[in-house]
Order: sequence, then C-alpha cells, then structure tokens
Amino acid sequence: MDDAVRFRDQSVTLAGVEGHNLEVPSANPLNYHQAINDPDGCEPLLADGKLFLPPADHPLPLVMVVPGSLGVGESHLAHAATLVAAGYAVFVLDPFGPRAVESTVANQTQYSFAASAFDVLAALRVLASHEAIDATRISAQGHSRGGSAVLTAAMRAFADPIVGADLAFAAVYAVYPWCGHQFAHPEIGTTRIRAIVGDRDDWLSVQQVQSQVQAIGLVGGDATVRVVGGAWHSFDRDEEVYEIPEASVAPAAPTTYIDQDGAMIDYRTGQADPTLTDHAMFMAAIDSDLGRWGAHIGSIGDQADLFREDMLAFHASVLGT
Repeated sequence: MDDAVRFRDQSVTLAGVEGHNLEVPSANPLNYHQAINDPDGCEPLLADGKLFLPPADHPLPLVMVVPGSLGVGESHLAHAATLVAAGYAVFVLDPFGPRAVESTVANQTQYSFAASAFDVLAALRVLASHEAIDATRISAQGHSRGGSAVLTAAMRAFADPIVGADLAFAAVYAVYPWCGHQFAHPEIGTTRIRAIVGDRDDWLSVQQVQSQVQAIGLVGGDATVRVVGGAWHSFDRDEEVYEIPEASVAPAAPTTYIDQDGAMIDYRTGQADPTLTDHAMFMAAIDSDLGRWGAHIGSIGDQADLFREDMLAFHASVLGT
C-alpha cells in the first residue's frame, strides 16, 4: 500500500469485496471535557473510511477497524479481510488522512485522544443508520491508539453526550490499547469488552490495561483481558520483531483519571482541571524523566495466528456469524 496516497483515494478489495468510501461528520475536541460538555462547539472535521459489505439479503453485523499510531496499514487490512471472509461487514476508519497526519509515533499530541474516540462514535452513528447494517450488532476493534479510542468510546460518560444513551457498541475489542487515560467511573452499559496485550509490550503499561479492565468489572461491566506471554506490541503482525527508534513512549507514567464531567485529574495535585490537555499531562511525564525513545513491534512464532483466532472467537461470541 502506498503511504503517500490517502486511504480514501486507494482502490481496495478484501476477500473479493470492494471497499466504498464513507464520510463521517466528526470533530476535533481539545480534550474530553470539551467533547462531553460542548460536542457541537468542537472544531468540525469530516472523517472517512472504507466500508466493505459482503453480499447478503439481510442487515449484517459489522466490525469497525480503527488503526493505531502508524495509520491504516497492511495488518489492519489483513484483519479486515479475515473478518469479511467470515461474513461480517467491515468499516476501516482512517483518522489520519482527513487531518493530514502521517504518524503519531513521535508525537501523540497532533490531535487529542478525545478526538480519536469522537471519530469512533461519529462513525458508529453513521453506520447504525445504514440500511445494510444491523445497528444492534456493531463491534469496534481498535489497535494501540485505536484501542484507546474504542475503549473511551464505550464509556457512557463520554458516549451519551455525543451519540445519546440509546446508541452503543455491542462489543469492543481493544488490541494492545494504551490505557494512560481512564474514566474514574468506567460504566459501559451493555457493551461487552475484551482487551488483548503482550506481556513484553514496551509502548504501554500492561498493568494499566489490566487495571482498566478490572475497574470496568467492578462497576458492573462485562470485560475481560488476555495477556499473551512473550508477545510485544503489534504481535498480530506477520513480521519479525524490530525497534522503531523514533517512538516516543512513557509506559511508567502514572494514570491520568478523568471525572464524569470529562475533566482530567492532575495526578500531581489530585484536582480535576477542565483546561488540562493531553499535551500538558504528557509533558508532566517528560518533566519527571518518565519518557523515552524507542519501542518494538512484531510477532514471534504463531502469535499472529493466536491473535486471529482470539479476534474471530470474540466477535463471533457477541455478533454471531
């Protein structure tokens, strides 16, 4: 795939199904507080992606695939092809092209994590109204930064002001998600969540992923986590493990909690501040010498096969086939 060409401008066919562009009216909130309290006042953005619809005489269950910090890549399209071949409709969201962003690997603050989650919910709203899609059987699968986005989109405190209390994902599959931002009261309603992460992941804190899932369970949500032994970040890729030296990471940084109003709670003071942004909290970690350069991606042995099996089993358990 030519990275110089926007995803919407490429011709993509997966498992014999041609992808068609779908526009998604979204936004660029400065932070979670603005997204929750003034969703209509956020800077508007027209996001997009490609919808793959297998032939069917009835509305289909759908899986939304949300990429991570490197944007839509061959691995995401391979997973989408696997899902299409299994009988699901698939929507591959491109959060980078509409923002003229190529990668957030070296700088995660080019747009907010709240904006990432806003895109996911905006896409849900469009997809749920599509006549070929079963609105009650839509799952979101996010990788890395995309995993963070789909988890946040499942939080009712975030979703209700944006799409209303009656619209929700049936399931969220969070693939090695960064969980440095967590809602203090992570109610998810009826959505079922599964996270999967490798225990050698050096982009993020595995313990933060575990604590996020545990917290969801403690407030009554249906959430599970699988930690894959010996696996690095992006262990779903069919490629050997290698280092990305320009990756800016801080896996040892404290968790930033978010109150129900969307204000970040400054871990240095314990006070919620609606003006805080991702950049401010990332800089706090850097000032404490918690940031570093370099992290790894890739798989070993049959880890990519293990992932595909887990992916298909989870979606089938919620959406059917």
